[in-house]
Amino acid sequence: MKLEANRKSTILIVDDNPDNLELLLFSLSDSDFSILLATDGESALKRVEEVCPDLILLDVMMPGIDGFETCRRLKTNESSKDIPVIFMTALSQTVDKLKGFSVGAVDYLTKPIQQDELKARVTTHLTLRNLNLRLVEQNKRLQEEIQKRHEKEAELLLSNQAIAASINGIVIADARAPDMPIIYVNPAFEHITGYLATEVIGRNCRFLQGKDREQPALDDLRAALREGKSCTVVLSNYRKDGTPFWNELTISPIHDSSGILTHFVGVQMDITERKQAQEELRLQQEQAEKLLLNILPEPIAQQLKLEHNTIADSFEEVSVLFADLVGFTELSSHRSATEVVEMLNVIFSKFDQLAEKHGLEKIKTIGDAYMVVAGLPTARSDHAEAIAEMALDMQQAIAHASIELGVTFSIRIGINSGPVVAGVIGLKKFSYDLWGDTVNTASRMESQGIPDAIQVTPQTYERLRDKYQFEKQGIIRVKGKGEMTTYLLKGRKSQAKDECC
Repeated sequence: MKLEANRKSTILIVDDNPDNLELLLFSLSDSDFSILLATDGESALKRVEEVCPDLILLDVMMPGIDGFETCRRLKTNESSKDIPVIFMTALSQTVDKLKGFSVGAVDYLTKPIQQDELKARVTTHLTLRNLNLRLVEQNKRLQEEIQKRHEKEAELLLSNQAIAASINGIVIADARAPDMPIIYVNPAFEHITGYLATEVIGRNCRFLQGKDREQPALDDLRAALREGKSCTVVLSNYRKDGTPFWNELTISPIHDSSGILTHFVGVQMDITERKQAQEELRLQQEQAEKLLLNILPEPIAQQLKLEHNTIADSFEEVSVLFADLVGFTELSSHRSATEVVEMLNVIFSKFDQLAEKHGLEKIKTIGDAYMVVAGLPTARSDHAEAIAEMALDMQQAIAHASIELGVTFSIRIGINSGPVVAGVIGLKKFSYDLWGDTVNTASRMESQGIPDAIQVTPQTYERLRDKYQFEKQGIIRVKGKGEMTTYLLKGRKSQAKDECC
């Protein structure tokens, strides 16, 4: 309510007794007041809505709604809650007075009412009300002046209108005020965040963080604000409708002519599309990495990414294993292509798992043949033991696959140990492969072996004889090598002892 100069104060008198109304009207007639009358609570509430008096003299005991209820309703209404109410009653009990104060009365007059006391109390409470209204108006003017000052400061800081028209969000915060409230945002900020300027002026920018207030970048931002420094951070923020966006925020301090920090200017960019593109690129790179590692050993893949020249290395000590499914070609002639591929996938997947278990490097599959090596690309002294364990486990795996697929499979395995050359060949669909006599001889051990047996060369036998059981196969003629004594790997020595006992 705005206070007008030289305005008469309006008093509403509410009492159901005509004699009381007449007496009160007479008692206040020589005072400079405008007097309104009401005979019950309902009519009093209507008069208040129409006129909004400066003070109400309210009888307690009335028909319909009594004075207590009338006062309670006045105090719950925004337009009448600040109007002082003085109760008039013959009730003198303390509990009644306490009840009146609890519903919002400011004073009590006990009937019969004394004229001098009535004038004194009415004058006092009207004076207090007028003082309060003046304070409210002064405070309002002060807030308007502060707002105008902020707006003026923002205009000075943004004298270049290109800033206001920027496609980037611009925020100015008052560094001198507690909690650094926002004093200006440009239209781009409204577009990016969905908040209107009127909704954010006076607030700290942290409302954009939602519940995500544990971001590491926030520590950098807070440190810069404390130290009055510039910084750029990328934050996970939220628009007014709750949708997330990535905000690249750059803050810069503003100082006055005395070097005192007065404001911070923040420039924000919505980089959500950029972050999404980066994430998609990262996922694509991960997929490409996985595909590359399916083809090449990890050290070779890393070397290939760094170098474009030929990759070739010599390894003095490795063990090479070849395995072949016996009779699979004939079996596949009676099956559909899909069935053949599915059976090979089941079997070779089991072999791949075993290779990973024993730390071996799968080289390739050719038809129904499988090739794996131990001791490269990272050298290991137990390469022969690792390849022997792989071979024994492959025999168990092929037995399990026979049960799983309902087809009886038989496998030949050949092993040899010694030096090899390994490298990447080809420009398209390149592959990692091995060359050398060790590889050729291992292949011969498989092709000239017997079903369900693991045939090894003397080189492998010498490395394993103390830990594994062997059966001497005898002398066989190996293509390209002449006569050679070979051995059949039967199992681990500890396993053989356990079986005997």
